[in-house]
Amino acid sequence: MAKADQFAEAASLFAEEAQLSGELSDAYVTLAIHSGIASSDVLSGLRTGRYSGGESHAEAVSLLRTADPTASKHLARLLAMKASAGYSHRPSSKDDVRKAERAHRALLEQARQELHP
Repeated sequence: MAKADQFAEAASLFAEEAQLSGELSDAYVTLAIHSGIASSDVLSGLRTGRYSGGESHAEAVSLLRTADPTASKHLARLLAMKASAGYSHRPSSKDDVRKAERAHRALLEQARQELHP
C-alpha cells in the first residue's frame, strides 16, 4: 500500500498542470498507472493470497478479475495507457488524464478500504 500511496502522492504534484494545459500529462498518467498497479496488488493479495509479480499485464488483470471484476476493469484501463504514456511521441490527452485519475483513484480507495474497513 505504501507504494500505491507514494505514486499517488507524486501524481498529485502534476495533476493540476496535466489537467489544465496538458503539460506533464505523460508523467501524471504514468504515475497514476503505477499507483493503480500497486493498489491492484494489494487487492489481489488480500482477496486471493496472491499478486501478479510477472511482466504479463493480462495475468495481473485476470488475477484481479477473480478478486473483483470492477477493479480489474480499472486496472485494464490503466494498463492500456501504459505504452502510450511511457514511450509514445504523442503526449497523453486531457481525456487520458481524466481516465487515469478516475481509474487509479478508484483502485487506491478500494485498496485503502480493504486494509482499513
